Amino acid sequence: MPRPYPPEFRARAIALVGSGKQVKQTAYELGISAGCLHDWLKQDRIDRGEIAGKTTIESVELRAARKRIRELETELAIVRQAGKSLGPERPRPKGSTR
Repeated sequence: MPRPYPPEFRARAIALVGSGKQVKQTAYELGISAGCLHDWLKQDRIDRGEIAGKTTIESVELRAARKRIRELETELAIVRQAGKSLGPERPRPKGSTR
């Protein structure tokens, strides 16, 4: 997994390139790869609406939603397994006529 960089560091790198500095030189001075800096620049353009793509906020929300779905699926699997282990003697819901 790549090393996480603080948002301030990313913003500084993007600002340096925006002020006219070359991407390779900026990346070298900051100790990151040029490809990483290119990705940050592209994501910045997406976040500003210059090009199409998934914004940073959308990515965060999507990641949180997928995590919650995994949690709910795990809970459901546990409940289903518990229901199977109870067998035919499992309790019926209130008002059930079966």
